[in-house]
Amino acid sequence: MSAQRPRRFASRPGDAEQWVRAAEHPATTAVAANPYTARLTIDITPDLRRRLKLAALQQGQTVADMLRALFEREYAEVAGGQP
Repeated sequence: MSAQRPRRFASRPGDAEQWVRAAEHPATTAVAANPYTARLTIDITPDLRRRLKLAALQQGQTVADMLRALFEREYAEVAGGQP
């Protein structure tokens, strides 16, 4: 049997703002166009989560990319920067 390496946890950043804005890995999705993104957390039912995951799988994309496209369509900016 091979020896397992112990799990290591990430250390806390010294400067949280800099850590939030720093990208370890370049984004390969729609987020790449804007390096300063904000995380959105919502509570949904397990059934809705299952349906979202299934729809994303059927469309060959991630749930995050699918929801970003939905939000962009529904809340598109108009001239003057106001929705």
